[in-house]
Amino acid sequence: MVQARTIRLWSRIHTGTSLVCMLFLLMLCVTGLPLVFHDEIDDLLEDEIAAPVMPEGTARLSLDRMIAAAQTRFPGQYVLLLNLKQTEPLVTVAVSPTAVPAPGNFHRLTLDARTAKVLGEEAPHQDVMDIVLRIHKDMFAGLPGELFLGAMGLVFAASIISGVIVYWPFMRRLEFGTIRRRSSPRAKWLDTHNLLGIVTVTWTMVVGLTGMINTLATPLFDLWRAQLIPVLLAPHLGKPVAPIPSVQAAVDLVRARFPDRLVTSVTMPTSARFGSPQHLVVWTKGATPFTARMLQPMLVDANDGRTIVAPEVPWYLKTLQVSRPLHFGDYGGLPLKIIWALLDVIAIVVLVSGIYLWVARRKPSVRRKLLDAGGPTAAVGA
Repeated sequence: MVQARTIRLWSRIHTGTSLVCMLFLLMLCVTGLPLVFHDEIDDLLEDEIAAPVMPEGTARLSLDRMIAAAQTRFPGQYVLLLNLKQTEPLVTVAVSPTAVPAPGNFHRLTLDARTAKVLGEEAPHQDVMDIVLRIHKDMFAGLPGELFLGAMGLVFAASIISGVIVYWPFMRRLEFGTIRRRSSPRAKWLDTHNLLGIVTVTWTMVVGLTGMINTLATPLFDLWRAQLIPVLLAPHLGKPVAPIPSVQAAVDLVRARFPDRLVTSVTMPTSARFGSPQHLVVWTKGATPFTARMLQPMLVDANDGRTIVAPEVPWYLKTLQVSRPLHFGDYGGLPLKIIWALLDVIAIVVLVSGIYLWVARRKPSVRRKLLDAGGPTAAVGA
């Protein structure tokens, strides 16, 4: 009797938590499906800039030449950022008419790293995948939207745990994987819902928890910056932006002192919030498939070009950086993405079947009320 009462309690918890988060989870699964293939979709929809064919081993020019070429294209504008493409000899330079760029008020130039020739220019724009990502990330509600979806992730975790607890007594009466095909449609959908839910329980828990962690990205980065900036950059804040002797020399210095790291981008000295007017920020990543997801900033003093400060990345940011690609299945290339997409489709079926089961369960309750209120006449109508 006590066990039956406990199961009923967990069943109510599973139903309640599922109803609270189900529509939001369905939205996340639907928008997450194309985001699994965001790289492939971007390549299909956009005209990708590729490096021209040149003799193998052609030397690359210095990053200072890339900056000079960008400033020739946009005289008087500020260079904000350089991105170094790992797979092709390409460098992207972001320029803006103001030292602190307004949203959307900048241009990205893609240059051939061997000739410093501008291969293409990308003006600020928002494509289809950007819109899908915004819906998936915060529903166009900014940080409150992110935190709300994070809370839905916690409710979803409670729904999964309670669903597993309810599932085990249910399976005492049926063999694993049984679909009662000769029963009512609701019974068949219940069996399907339970089977698909329990088969994908590990994946849904992983994706749900990593998604919840991702919603904390902004607060976690702000926390790290609030802890780091006052201590690390206190002697430099308020000073004028330092001139850059050589960006290439700073990158070469980082590569020499940290040979196991790959340079991905360089942020120029800035007076903007959370920036440093006296440092180049050289962003690096690991060389292995796992450590390649972990970014590490190296602050190079722009005045002497030799002093490097490598602030320690805290554990919670490392967890965040690992969870991001795991959430979308980015660790194993296209095969893992296909598996992630199939599991996403199964999750959509579980969510839709859960809505159907709840609606179908309400109908008998309505019929019983009609019977109780009207007797035999109402029974005929029902």
